[in-house]
Amino acid sequence: MYYAYKYRLKPSDAHREELDRHRDICRQLYNHTRYRLNEYQDNHGELPSMTTLRSELPDLKTWWDDLSDVYSKVLQTVVERLFDNLNSLSKLKENGYGVGQLKWKPPREFCSFTYSQSGFKLDKKGGQAVLSLSKLGDIPIRLHRSIPDDAQLKQVTLKKEPTGEWFATFGVEVDREPPEKPDELTETVGIDVGILKYAHDTDGHAVESLDLLDERERLEREQRKLSRKEHGSNNWETQRRRVAECHADLRRKRRDFLHKLSNYYAREYDLVAVEDLNVKGMMESPSNSRTTASAAWRTFLSLLEYKCKRAGTYFVAVNPRGTTKECASCGISTDKPLWVREHSCPACGFEADRDANAAWNILSRGAKHVGAGRSESMSVETALPTGTTSVPAKRVIEAGSPTLTREPSGER
Repeated sequence: MYYAYKYRLKPSDAHREELDRHRDICRQLYNHTRYRLNEYQDNHGELPSMTTLRSELPDLKTWWDDLSDVYSKVLQTVVERLFDNLNSLSKLKENGYGVGQLKWKPPREFCSFTYSQSGFKLDKKGGQAVLSLSKLGDIPIRLHRSIPDDAQLKQVTLKKEPTGEWFATFGVEVDREPPEKPDELTETVGIDVGILKYAHDTDGHAVESLDLLDERERLEREQRKLSRKEHGSNNWETQRRRVAECHADLRRKRRDFLHKLSNYYAREYDLVAVEDLNVKGMMESPSNSRTTASAAWRTFLSLLEYKCKRAGTYFVAVNPRGTTKECASCGISTDKPLWVREHSCPACGFEADRDANAAWNILSRGAKHVGAGRSESMSVETALPTGTTSVPAKRVIEAGSPTLTREPSGER
């Protein structure tokens, strides 16, 4: 299994200068390789292979002295990065999207470089954890959580954030298979996501959406200040970093909430059923697109999927069509405007919260997908909880449990 562990670096001013220099050399090599790729295609009528362009690196060093200051594996990953981007463009073309060519990378758009297989090592010197990098030296690193002892470090990517902070992301391979999925599903849950309540599940938990109003107001204030600065001046650069810090604060708090919530569902249940939402299509809607983007439902589903795989939990994304309209008790569809928050079936008389009814429909579809199904003897009226527990987003603590029933854990 493969994991990613991200840590903050604490470089000195000298290290920052060298990191920026290496990053810019990699950027220039990327642009040069892009130019060589187009030139080769014009002369030969076809694209060169990645091996062909990588084999040119030793010759480049004879007249491009700066390349010798960067570790050879880092230079090779720059070429690989270009071909990965080309493959991504090709897939988009195959799916019918109109795409152009790869862009020339300006300094602010090339933010990272990668050590692959060798040239890096985690060490401890003078009581301080350091990341030893070839041609760069030892850079202090904040190891806020440990990497498993049986893990193999495959690569490390150094990235400069818009705030000016540097982070190291380790690609780790663990030589163990995920737990086998259970044959009998004893703990199952269906989750309906929304705006007012972020997640409403079939166990009667309604987790409120994260309140980031203060953070958004601060961001808007700093953006207004930035608009009044002269572009490119020292004051503008200082204010730009403040705006970037506001964006980073919003992003960290949102992802922290999503990590903890997804971790809870992946660990506590044998089957997790969710809606396969078309978030991209919802974002194109003229109404409520900002709220939809802030909810980050696609990020939540992605986190939940890989955490379920790691925990040996069934993850099923079902077709969301009709989950709100259908009655969870009898299956009869009833149109309900968005402002109607209660489900009341005219056929069987079943009444429930609108989101709770949708969550049970999602669970029913998910159970059928894995071949479990719901017992005919268990009616929805008796299965649904008598009351819904509304859980504030702030109570989704490190344990990941909305009900605070587990001890805190640092793993994500």
